[in-house]
Amino acid sequence: QVQLVESGGGLVQAGGSLRLSCAASGRTFNSEVRGWFRQAPGKERDFVAVIRWSAGTTYYADSVSGRFTISRDNAKNTVYLQMNNLKPEDTGVYYCAAGFPSNLRSSENYSHWGQGTQVTVSS
Repeated sequence: QVQLVESGGGLVQAGGSLRLSCAASGRTFNSEVRGWFRQAPGKERDFVAVIRWSAGTTYYADSVSGRFTISRDNAKNTVYLQMNNLKPEDTGVYYCAAGFPSNLRSSENYSHWGQGTQVTVSS
């Protein structure tokens, strides 16, 4: 069993920055993929960014590329999402995910999820 605990959400003005953290515990694997999805009210859960834990390869949604950076700390078993130049459309609940997805960008392919952390960007 894997537990994922997110932190770091909050309220920020447009153009500001936030850093999200996702600490994993339990039965984790170096071969898995971990990352972030987000869900705005009334919308589906969308891909944001993920990282292959062992290789460190990163993948980003076009809407966040160049503004967000995903990284990992192996010693802390934690994945981070540094979010810069935030926009109101980045508002939503951000969920940490882990698993062995056949499609990295589909939320249906991840087996473990955190409880989510709210990010609100005001204009």
